[in-house]
Parts: sequence; C-alpha cells; structure tokens
Amino acid sequence: MVSRVSTVAFQGIQAVPVDVQIMVAPGKMNMHIVGLPDKAVAESRERVQAALHASGLSMPPKKVTVNLAPADLPKEGSHYDLPIALGLMAALGAIPGDALAAFVVLGELSLDGTIASVSGALPAAISANALGKGLICPDACGAEAAWAGEDIDILAPRSLIAIANHFRGTQVLSRPVASIQGAPAEMKDMADIKGQETAKRALEVAAAGGHNLLFVGPPGSGKSMLAQRLSSILPPLSAAELLEVSMISSIAGELAGGKLTDRRPFRAPHHSATMAAMVGGGVRARPGEVSLAHHGVLFLDEFPEFSPQVLDSLRQPLETGECFIARANHRVSYPARIQMVAAMNPCRCGMSGEPGYRCARGPRCRTDYQARISGPLLDRIDLRIEVPAVQAADLIRPNRGETSQTIAGRVARARETQHRRYVQLGQKPVSTNAQCSSALIEEIAEPDSSGLALLRDASEKLSFSARAYHRILKIARTLADLDGEEQVGRIHLAEAISYRVAGGQLAEAA
Repeated sequence: MVSRVSTVAFQGIQAVPVDVQIMVAPGKMNMHIVGLPDKAVAESRERVQAALHASGLSMPPKKVTVNLAPADLPKEGSHYDLPIALGLMAALGAIPGDALAAFVVLGELSLDGTIASVSGALPAAISANALGKGLICPDACGAEAAWAGEDIDILAPRSLIAIANHFRGTQVLSRPVASIQGAPAEMKDMADIKGQETAKRALEVAAAGGHNLLFVGPPGSGKSMLAQRLSSILPPLSAAELLEVSMISSIAGELAGGKLTDRRPFRAPHHSATMAAMVGGGVRARPGEVSLAHHGVLFLDEFPEFSPQVLDSLRQPLETGECFIARANHRVSYPARIQMVAAMNPCRCGMSGEPGYRCARGPRCRTDYQARISGPLLDRIDLRIEVPAVQAADLIRPNRGETSQTIAGRVARARETQHRRYVQLGQKPVSTNAQCSSALIEEIAEPDSSGLALLRDASEKLSFSARAYHRILKIARTLADLDGEEQVGRIHLAEAISYRVAGGQLAEAA
C-alpha cells in the first residue's frame, strides 16, 4: 500500500512541488528515505518514530520506504518531517488518506509529537494556493501563511494529535489570522541631526529616487546617524513589494511570530561579513544581506574595511537587481533591488583634510585607504557627499531641523510622480528613477538647451563614463520631480553634477 502527501522544496523564493510517497511492505522492520535527502531529511526517520510513539502510535513491524519525488531534485531542511509522519499515519489508518490529498504539508517534529516552526511557510502557502490546495503547517507559522489569501484552507496544528483529531472530527482547528507588526515605538527622526544641511539634502534626493549614496567624513561627523534615518523618510512598502520582501524573510526564517511589516528593510552587516553572507550562499544557498535588503536599504559602515572581493561582489546586484548563486547541482536566484548607503572615513587615521590636522603618513594614507574601493563599484554610486565635522555652533542652535515626517511627504510626492510616469510609459516594474533604463532616461530627462550645454561641458572636462552620464541624468530627473518640474533644467543638472564630483579624490584614488 502506498500513501501520498504533497509538500514543497525551495529553490530561491520559489516553492517546487514534491510528492512524498510512503510504502509499507513485508520485510525487516526499518525505514528508508530516498530521493536525494540531505542530512536533516535523513534524520527525519528518528524524529518521526519518536513523535509517533509519543502520540500513541507505533511503527508497523514491516519495511517502510519513503520516496521524495522527483528523485533528482535535492531535498533540504527539516520541514519534511510532518508530511512523512502524516503519510505514515494515513498508511496505518490513523487518519483518512483522502483528506490529505487536498493539502500541501510542511513542518518539523519534536520528539514529544509537537510541531515546530519552519522557514518558508509563506512561499509554500502561495504555491499551494496556485495548485488549488490548502496548507498544513505548524501553529507558529499559521499567521504568516494566512497572508497567501483568504480563499486558501489553512490548518495550523500544535501537534500530531491535534491534526488527527481534526480529521476525525473530534476537534476543529480554526483558521489562523494574518497579523502585521506594529510601528516601532521610537522612530529615529531627521530632526535629531544638527547641521549637515548638504548631507540631509542628499539623503532626501537619494530617498526620492532610490539612488545609491556614499558619505565621506571624519569620525563623529554624523554619517551613521544620517544613514540610520533614511528609513524614516522612505514610503511604506506597496502590496507587491511587501509580498516579495516577506517571502525572502520567510525563506531566511526571519519573520518574527509570522508577522509581516510594511516598513522597508534596513540591513547593516558588519565589515567582517563574508561573500556568502553578503550575496548569499552556503550549503543550502540561503539569501544574503543584499537579498534581505530587497526594496530597502543596505547600509555599509566603514566601507573600505570590507574585503575588496566582498565589495566587488555587489557590482552585479546593484546593476541587475538580482543575486545569482551557482552550484554544481543547481542554480538559485534571489531578488536584490536595493538602495546602498555607505559611510567611510577619508583615511585610516580618519581626519585627513580636517583643518589643523596633518596625517603622519601624508597623502599616501588617504590614497591607499580609498583605493580599497574599486573604480567600477564607485561608478555605481550616484551621490558622493563629503560630511565635515559638526561645529559647536550647530550643536548649540536651539531650533530643530525639519522632521522626518515633513521630508517624507516630499519624498512620497516625488515617488508618486515617478510611479505615474512609468505606468503611463508601460514600464510598470520600474518604480523609481534609479531603476530606469539608460535609453528611457535619455527620453524623460532630456534637459533644456542651457542644461544640455552644461552637461556637455562637464562631460568633456570631467571625462564621465557612459554609466556616470546616465546616472547624472537620473539624479537630475529626481531633483526636477522634487521641485514638481516637468522639464529638467540647468539648475537640476548643476546640482546632480556636484553630487557626482564631490568624491573626485575618491575617483582618483580608485
């Protein structure tokens, strides 16, 4: 007799259907799991046997074979425990076998028969809904899975006994309710920053157009404070963006209590992070920091202290918005449409260029330190801002600056303008100027005659690359959107060029 249970295997954020087949046949009492299982799946045998015993069932004194089909697809993770156990229970007659045909099942078993949470419940629920099936998942994952839709049947039992009683009709499991995280009690506000008007203006421009940004300045100048407040002026996630971000967090097991949030991700990895931690990888090809910051902010503090190989691994995600992880037996891609914000000291001493300070190693200290950032990566950073040390006059000024709420209002209006423009042009996947293609930006950011002359002269004198030319147009288009102007003018291009050449010494060093 063969019983069947549906489950999934994860490839990136996609859930691939897997058929769990259980055969109980005459032979020596044992359980074999086949179908390219990894170590966690192979150990399911022990967990399933203990959980069944704790639930008042015993393994049949026969040979049990578990096949995970398709057999050539690698199976990884502990979420195969529950489908294997339910398949065995159906084979033993403890639950009706036909009841399982309408569900996709995933969950990890504890030795006492309770069901522990697993990662990937949201992508599994979406896949089950696409197949026209319901989902059986752990109780801790129910709130997360409920976001897949109101029409999907979701069962979230706490134990094997609970699911068996449900199918027998002695206990009815209620459908879990989708929940969302509340707003943080204390949001960091732009009004907390004293002085640094140029840096705050650049931060607003970066938020409005989704541009990459680099702060260069001495220690204590407020670079990290500025970057940490970028999230407070960004608009909330749209419904489609919320779903994508939550699916990545679900795969990574980072949805606390199964609750979703419409706040944009803000990831700040330490500079000791490896390439696998940054772009994804490992034995199970998990998403890295770049993918976990999808539709949000990736903040890299102490920028040159990251390994040069790690920094250069960001070049493709910044350009394409995707991370591709290639292995000998499979290839996985994770979305990585990020806004990168970096902060660095001008030299290893940290005070190069400051009045009254003379670096012990001379100009070479600054040059060698900044040369750790490659030219191609630097070329992908739209705005480069020098952040000077804060003066005492700024600190004792009684009036506070603009609040995040005020700045966020301008950012939201500029983003709404961009969204309408790209929808009208049939470019629905594009939502910000930073994502716009080179051909399209030349069309929508065509400057007036005086602006064109300025751009031509600047390109000749400063030897802009083709990428730099188009990124200047994107920044100018964002500045015009902030001003509510349809035409990109000379003043917008002049400000965009100033942001580009502010890191001229950086470009020379790289």
